[in-house]
Amino acid sequence: MLTAADHLRQITCMAKTDKRRSATAGRTRLTGEVGKAVRAALDKKASDVLVLDLRNTPAFTDFFVVCSGQSTRQVKAIADSVEEALRAAKVRPAHIEGYDRAEWILMDYFTFIVHVFTPQTRAFYSLERLWGDAERIEVSETTE
Repeated sequence: MLTAADHLRQITCMAKTDKRRSATAGRTRLTGEVGKAVRAALDKKASDVLVLDLRNTPAFTDFFVVCSGQSTRQVKAIADSVEEALRAAKVRPAHIEGYDRAEWILMDYFTFIVHVFTPQTRAFYSLERLWGDAERIEVSETTE
């Protein structure tokens, strides 16, 4: 079983040192399972929601959905909402990690991974910086 620290080491080893960033226009439409996960997170008032498109990187998945909750209670509520929304679409995670502590909940859906952080933990691990070569899809409440 991979711990969050092991997962981070794996991410760090796989991330390129190239820090190119390509900003995507706010009109990007998120569809499918990733879109459902984003909408479920937004329904629970997740902040700083970001999707990293990893398909053009040497990653082990296609997308990261990264978001923050202001407290451990909200982090759990966001994770619960994502899991419930995807379960309704008959999609189940292969693995969920970090739920008990709720500083960083990782939900692995094979083709995408949902990361729900407290703000302090998100700043500390800085996945956006580690995966700086991934295309960034900024998400707002108006993005579908």
